[in-house]
Amino acid sequence: MKKLVMFAAACAISVPVYAQNVATVNGKPITQAQIDQFVTLLVGQGAQDTPQLREQVKQEMIGRMVAVQAAERARLDRQEDVKQELEMARQSILVRALMEDYLKQNPVTDQEIQAEYDEIKKAQADAKEYKVSHILVADEGKAKELTQKIKAKEISFEDAAKADSIDPGSAKEGGSLGWAQASNYVPEFAEAVERLKNGEMTAEPVKSQFGWHIVRVDDSRAVSFPELAEVKPQLEEMMRQEKLAQYQKDLMDQAKIQ
Repeated sequence: MKKLVMFAAACAISVPVYAQNVATVNGKPITQAQIDQFVTLLVGQGAQDTPQLREQVKQEMIGRMVAVQAAERARLDRQEDVKQELEMARQSILVRALMEDYLKQNPVTDQEIQAEYDEIKKAQADAKEYKVSHILVADEGKAKELTQKIKAKEISFEDAAKADSIDPGSAKEGGSLGWAQASNYVPEFAEAVERLKNGEMTAEPVKSQFGWHIVRVDDSRAVSFPELAEVKPQLEEMMRQEKLAQYQKDLMDQAKIQ
């Protein structure tokens, strides 16, 4: 009886250890920890942790191990090109892990995000956006002719745009480009926009890389700056990338490279 009790106790102790292996492939185990890590990775990419997903992961890992073992038996891992690819993969994994660890140790704080937001908002305090229309033609003479006809009210700006502009997107809208900051346009066009008052049209056509423009500013207004909550995710990601770029630069500066 005593031996039976001891045997039962030994089995009870050994079951959790054995249960850590969810499968073995030619004697090599696949552990529960490996399954959990794979599932965690997939969940981080948007998957749902379900029994079906775990079974799929298990079968995927079994299939991979079978294939890897076959490749090793064929000594493919000793081929130079394969060894190089394995080394490149190892380096990529280490670099990613290094960057993730750095951000974990040096996270972007709410205070840093607020300070960056305030700085950008201050820089944009005087920014304006313009409601602009234009007529684009290939020939300077044609542009001057249309300018004079519009000034003389022989034709409306909108009708001239629909009839003669080679910018198909705005032509069908009577030349309207909608609202945008002047910096969205090529320099010559932007300069013309910033010089004009609301309702004014360029006295002379403006040349750019696209052709000759007749530009009219229909309206202008101060740029509406979004609330912090609206842009916080994008701002945080931008600052994370900036931190990583600076960290990589620091590593390069500290390295002895000959």
